[in-house]
Amino acid sequence: MGVPRDAWASKSRRLVIMGLLLLVLLLAVVLFGLGFAVEALWWIAVIVLVIWLLGFIIRPVGAEGRRGRWYRW
Repeated sequence: MGVPRDAWASKSRRLVIMGLLLLVLLLAVVLFGLGFAVEALWWIAVIVLVIWLLGFIIRPVGAEGRRGRWYRW
């Protein structure tokens, strides 16, 4: 009657394997996304650092003809 016991075991084993494969795929996608985000954040940090360092070199000249202070307070 019905489906043999071996068929149920085979089907449940395939479901477990498929679930593990989906879990590994999901982990790979998440890690890829994190890696991309971290890489993008590093590039943004480098760009901000370059702009900040350029701020020391290219400062506006004050009324006395001297370069202004690098801080604003």
